[in-house]
Amino acid sequence: MKIGIIGASGYSGGELLRLLQSHPTFQVEYIAASTQAGSRISAVHPNLAGSPLYGERFFEATDVNRANECDLVFTALPHGESAALIASLNENIKVVDLGADFRLNSSQAWEKYYGGVHAGTWTYGLPELPGFRDSISASSRIANPGCYATVITLAAAPALVNKAISGDDIVVVAASGTTGAGRKATANLLASEVMGSLTSYKFGGVHQHTPEIEQSLSVISSEEVRISFTPILAPMPRGILATVTAKLHTTITRDEILDMYKSFYAHEEFVTVLSNNELPKTSAVIGSNSVRIQVAVDSHTNRLVVSAVIDNLGKGAASAAIQNANLISGLPENTGLTSVGIGS
Repeated sequence: MKIGIIGASGYSGGELLRLLQSHPTFQVEYIAASTQAGSRISAVHPNLAGSPLYGERFFEATDVNRANECDLVFTALPHGESAALIASLNENIKVVDLGADFRLNSSQAWEKYYGGVHAGTWTYGLPELPGFRDSISASSRIANPGCYATVITLAAAPALVNKAISGDDIVVVAASGTTGAGRKATANLLASEVMGSLTSYKFGGVHQHTPEIEQSLSVISSEEVRISFTPILAPMPRGILATVTAKLHTTITRDEILDMYKSFYAHEEFVTVLSNNELPKTSAVIGSNSVRIQVAVDSHTNRLVVSAVIDNLGKGAASAAIQNANLISGLPENTGLTSVGIGS
């Protein structure tokens, strides 16, 4: 299959290029980056300098005619930019959009959290949720989930589906590496500002992934879900650690919760529910499509506590996009992917 990547100069685009080198079916034919058109790919992504596929190639300009020569296109653009481009693509081209343009069902939520005109809604690409895999496999246009949305949704889903917690009392604190903010240079992302420091941002219910998380959790639990979400910028390049807490409906032991989570994800290759006293570490999932989860019960307040990690550029973006592309292309879901991180 001929593959195009539009927005390939960003961090997610670079990770897509790295991962697709070893994909047996997806052959990257078109690599576009409007702001870097004409630049050598390895000058922007130095890790690809020795690649026989990309080492001597250059970014192309964004060109709909070139994109229309592909069988499948990944779009990795800032929110609000994918929709206009995709509207010009041939309808028979499969698309996985890594941006936010097609994730939300509600135009009101889009206008509140993103602004502008809502482009519409595509199939939401989180196959580990009940019933979602079949919908993805039957689709040709997929809205890839946001990074925070992925880890938080998967951390809360088993307890909500099994009615162990209520959807109106979910509190989340999650820390992400700086690549989650994109490649655009801003003062608050300078090394001298980030190193040795943690800071909250977009807290108080205004982070744009909030409605996305609430939407997915409401669908699978058949109840209205509301979350209180505080994101934190961490002094590291990549990875997300999320802590999700919620009031338990009844008295339940940690072992019972653990069994619930293990049963829920028993057939999910990319989700590992840790046993014993193991705790999720971001370093363990970097470079992978893996999700690692641990659970606890705070008996003092009768609250569930879930700790979960992903690589924000992996399962939070590029590798998840490949997982979805595999599904809509009729390929084994794990083609070209791994659940094993590079370690520390």
